[in-house]
Amino acid sequence: MTSDETRDGVSLTNLGQPLFDGAGAAKRDLVDYLDAVRGQLIPVLRDRPLSVIRVLRGQPPFMQKNVPRYTPEWVRTVRVWAEASHREVSYALCDDRPTLLWFANQRAVEYHPTLSTAGDLHHPTHLVLDIDPPEGDAFGLAVRAAQLVRQALADAGLAGAVKTSGAKGVHVFVPVAAGTTSEDAAAATRAIAVRAERLDPALATTAFIREDRGGKVFIDSTRSGGTSVVAAYSPRVRPGATVSFPVPWEDLESVAPADFTVHNAAPLITSGDPWAALMPGPQPLDAALVEEGHTIPIARVHAMHEGKRRARARRDAAT
Repeated sequence: MTSDETRDGVSLTNLGQPLFDGAGAAKRDLVDYLDAVRGQLIPVLRDRPLSVIRVLRGQPPFMQKNVPRYTPEWVRTVRVWAEASHREVSYALCDDRPTLLWFANQRAVEYHPTLSTAGDLHHPTHLVLDIDPPEGDAFGLAVRAAQLVRQALADAGLAGAVKTSGAKGVHVFVPVAAGTTSEDAAAATRAIAVRAERLDPALATTAFIREDRGGKVFIDSTRSGGTSVVAAYSPRVRPGATVSFPVPWEDLESVAPADFTVHNAAPLITSGDPWAALMPGPQPLDAALVEEGHTIPIARVHAMHEGKRRARARRDAAT
């Protein structure tokens, strides 16, 4: 088997090289997997500014937002103002097979699209709750916390779909009605997280500062606004080259993140698009939920101020 080939006009090189340490996979495995699931992956990437995590030989993984200068002209891009860095970022739009194959050849392992489309950046299409268990083999705890989120959503008249994150937790996606603003979506996400925490405070927490979590499952409500989230079907830079994979709610307790890898995930898709099939239709947000969320401090901002306060207290105690 040769290490170079061409597919759909895209040159693929060094396919026999190891993908990354601990992957148990070669670059060819990545290319073959992404090509096999393109019918399911491209729809969740299409028309969304894309960040990727690449792993070059001999280098640590890095996230790429700006497309490199050598990006082919046929790769669609969109320029987005980045408030944090006060500059425009030129993001790729992975809308077709050649673009996906080109990214695969660039050793782009992870695919992180934004929650909004390029043409409507201030109106996200989904809310996302990121369920992050404590260190160790604690996926079962993440599943229990995800069920709390599901209950909180139901109490607010909402429903979502769930997938493994491909790392150690799960992601709950909630499609929202067109016209939902970033501010209201972020507020609703905070309110859902807090309501889920209230259902079982011994299990779940919304504490953004890690040292405040006390070994509980973190329900992360900060995936909102212009943020990106790893896509369904995306591989991860994790041991075994795991994949973020959709799971029916009723099956969540019987799976583990390591069950889905670049070697076995594609054959699990026997027909259609499981993620699309599991996803409810767009839903309006309950006004009371949004109003409650606007009273809850933004986690990252609160954590930043609290970190500064604690640093001052430590300095004062040392003098």
